[in-house]
Amino acid sequence: MVDTRISRRALMTSAAAAAGLSAFGRAPAFAQADVRLRMFWWGAKDRAERTEKANRLFEQKHPGTTIAGETLGWSDYWPRVATQVAGRNAADVLQMDYRYIFEYARRGALLPLDEFVAKELNLGDFSAAAVDSGKVDGKIYGVSLGLNSVAFIYDRQLIQSLGLKEPAWSMTWAEFGDLAVEITKAAKRDGFFGMQDGARYEPALEIWLRQRGKPLYTPDGKVGFDEADIADWFGFWDGLRKRGGAAAPDVQALDMGEIDTSLLTQGRAAMVFANSNQLVGFQAAVKSKLGMTMYPSGGAGAKPGQYLKPAMLWSVPASTKQPKAAIEVVNFYMNDKDADLVLGVERGVPASAAMRQAVEPTLDELGKAQTQYVSFIGDKVGALPAPPPAGAGEVQSLLRRVNEQVGFGKLSVADGAKQFVTEAKAILARG
Repeated sequence: MVDTRISRRALMTSAAAAAGLSAFGRAPAFAQADVRLRMFWWGAKDRAERTEKANRLFEQKHPGTTIAGETLGWSDYWPRVATQVAGRNAADVLQMDYRYIFEYARRGALLPLDEFVAKELNLGDFSAAAVDSGKVDGKIYGVSLGLNSVAFIYDRQLIQSLGLKEPAWSMTWAEFGDLAVEITKAAKRDGFFGMQDGARYEPALEIWLRQRGKPLYTPDGKVGFDEADIADWFGFWDGLRKRGGAAAPDVQALDMGEIDTSLLTQGRAAMVFANSNQLVGFQAAVKSKLGMTMYPSGGAGAKPGQYLKPAMLWSVPASTKQPKAAIEVVNFYMNDKDADLVLGVERGVPASAAMRQAVEPTLDELGKAQTQYVSFIGDKVGALPAPPPAGAGEVQSLLRRVNEQVGFGKLSVADGAKQFVTEAKAILARG
């Protein structure tokens, strides 16, 4: 069941602020405040708590400025951002994703930050690659909150108790599938599966395509795959569902794309596709001991599929009436040691070398697992791909919808592949 306490409470923050109360019951002296800012992010309960603590630290160190926090899950976040941007009512500090930053920057919805660098915004400890990850057409529109990559998160405690081998990066997709089938059989639980149905998960498809030497999207904003590729992809997962290794469609439909609704969190699957920075959030929601590894290798001759990317970025909307104050908050998140100790690596391994150095000695086992993971995959990843084109979010939804139809037997694998490719091309053509 989804725990909505944090999201409801955080969403009430703006209203509470007007009444002189914070979302967590504190009563700051808003009447005396000179600047009031709004911050909006997506994420689970753990992220909301860490972010609120960091914001209270900022207020303590910057008297006269208050921050009202708002949060939603990923799938609800982007429609709300689109609505707020269209109404010129976006939060002053906005969590942005690499797949969307190009779209919003080119629409003029984000503020270029270059003029503030080395003044209000210190990026001196960022690598050139980390700074570039927030650039659009040569200008900085976002600042990386951390580095991460996709990851395969699994119930280590359960798999060990069943006497089975843990998933490893050197395995092929077929070997991952075989392991999932073994887990399902050994666990002997109704409605429980070795692995989620990954066919609906766009990042998994992208890695699988890259291992074949094909991009998900070309630099000019077109699909980089054909019907044969998608038929192979749907076919792999259709076979795995029929063998009992991947979740049945009615069970997979319960996953809304958030940690709180993941089949791993619900106790309905032992292995799921995720991002490396989500290990903290998953472990906070699951009692069993978890593990993390890379995606399947793709077999002999496969090209690198994974890549390092900004886990997420802070951006400032062009509509803000408090640009310098908003950037002061962004700078605080990037360069204040106390803030980074609170945030840890929940949003990814800090992009600032100085902050990584400050945080690493304080990390628990989960935090160290993330930093070690980013280090481990460093020589096994490929280049950061071109950003997804406008319409990519709709293609992502299309993938889930068509795969569900294949899963329920409403479409054959071949027909599903044809429909997906045809509609994906049409979506991208519309932009």
